Amino acid sequence: MELNGIKPADGAKHYKRRVGRGIGSGIGKTAGRGHKGQKSRAGGYHKVGFEGGQMPMHRRLPKRGFKSHLLKFNAEVTLSALEQLGAAELDLVTLKQAGLVGELAKVVKVIKTGEITKAVKLTGIGATAAAKAAIEAAGGSFV
Repeated sequence: MELNGIKPADGAKHYKRRVGRGIGSGIGKTAGRGHKGQKSRAGGYHKVGFEGGQMPMHRRLPKRGFKSHLLKFNAEVTLSALEQLGAAELDLVTLKQAGLVGELAKVVKVIKTGEITKAVKLTGIGATAAAKAAIEAAGGSFV
């Protein structure tokens, strides 16, 4: 095998179809666009979601729901995650460093998923009623 003899495998490359090059080519005249209409014209086509003048789906359906743009600043931590972490004192910075909450988080709340046996002192972190009871039962406290 020589470098000048290397070529792509059969069927790997194919020529771009050149339309509108006369009757003999088999794809001349209308060049595969059919006759008349918006789709046959150069530069003319509808926008995304256009349904031929019928009221489009995104306008027929009612608006529903709401997603707060502030959600990205809230985070949750479970009791089992605090148990695994094993730190005696926790605040927002230590939770971020441990990777339990995202870097954008400003408000953190502990939820009661799992169990906790170690005493943990939480500074500037909220908790649900059940989680607060579980933490205090294990000897922990909130500041």
